[in-house]
Amino acid sequence: MLKRISVDHLRVGMYLHELCGSWMEHPFWRSAFLLEDPQDIDRLLDSSIREVWIDTAQGLDVAEGQAKEESDAAVERDLLQAASNGPVPVEKVSMSAELDRAAKICAKARQAVTSMFQEARMGKALDAANAQPLVDEISNSVLRNPGALISLARLKTADDYTYMHSVAVCALMIALARELGLSEAEAREAGMAGLLHDLGKMAIDPAILNKPGKLTDAEFLAVKSHPAEGHAMLLAGTGVSDVTLDVCLHHHEKIDGSGYPERLKGEQISLYAKMGAVCDVYDAITSNRPYKSGWDPAESLRKMAEWAEGHFDPAVFKAFVKTVGIYPVGSLVRLESGRLGIVMEQNPKSLLVPRLKVFYSTKAQARIRPEVVDLGQPGCREKIAGREDPDKWNFPDLNQLWGGPAEPL
Repeated sequence: MLKRISVDHLRVGMYLHELCGSWMEHPFWRSAFLLEDPQDIDRLLDSSIREVWIDTAQGLDVAEGQAKEESDAAVERDLLQAASNGPVPVEKVSMSAELDRAAKICAKARQAVTSMFQEARMGKALDAANAQPLVDEISNSVLRNPGALISLARLKTADDYTYMHSVAVCALMIALARELGLSEAEAREAGMAGLLHDLGKMAIDPAILNKPGKLTDAEFLAVKSHPAEGHAMLLAGTGVSDVTLDVCLHHHEKIDGSGYPERLKGEQISLYAKMGAVCDVYDAITSNRPYKSGWDPAESLRKMAEWAEGHFDPAVFKAFVKTVGIYPVGSLVRLESGRLGIVMEQNPKSLLVPRLKVFYSTKAQARIRPEVVDLGQPGCREKIAGREDPDKWNFPDLNQLWGGPAEPL
């Protein structure tokens, strides 16, 4: 039986069914679990959560008079109502308006995915329902402004790559699904698949995953086992959709049949797995890894375009480029005036005229006061002459430049 009680009445042995309040305010990555540690109760008491649902069929009951007096019908009605409301309408906002919120989501997501994956490493079965609030938060952020969270998630360290890679691929899958015209429910399902696609890496020796040098043949074979290992882990869990299972097993398949683990080709590969392949590769090559630094986003797209014929589905790759832009956020570009700028935000009407932060003059060979240039504004005479290699210039603050404030022109 479900009962709604105050957090003041919680005790060890109760089964938490759901926490009342925003997931972002929850002190745990999941809402449903057995309370076994008194410190977990202290964490709830210190949080902004004031009420919770407990399930007396799976844990201890509350003392008489301490639960909200509600009939079973009322409880069922409230929970069904919450489930049927669907996603709350989300208003689109600017990049700068979303960055702070996206940063908080990334921080919470890192904790959640780390905990979830570590539990999988220890053999605990996964319940996909526990990850749904995280997918919903990421989905809402991407809907408000796709560039913010996707760009922040790219700025992961080599140490937390495996966990934040899953967050980034979740966000990219959601954005790509919307670009492809999939429904909101399908977009969130794609996001869940992206979040869990690399779960199988928890079955691989961390020393291999984090090895800074070239892998031996045996080590590479171990890494290539992660789709099948993840698929087996997900099958042992609950609430895992067929889409998530498919993307986990097949995100390393290639259109020409040279991928793994089943060497599928062409239409043998599902749309979701084709999406997963593009999103996985893009985030992998733009991120810092134990064995290499990430490539510039625009350079990464250029490289992927060279591989596209045999590796990616052409229609999916084209939609992906429209999703992140020809010059994705964080790309270093040179203007026809000779000034250098970093891409801050895409123009929804044209991929060729993003919003930039200009900060360097190649003619003067010197930094200039940072200023925002919107290439899509009527009357703007500036045009992009081409992308620039960040390694050539060695600017130490590129990642801070695109996300920080500047005076608009």
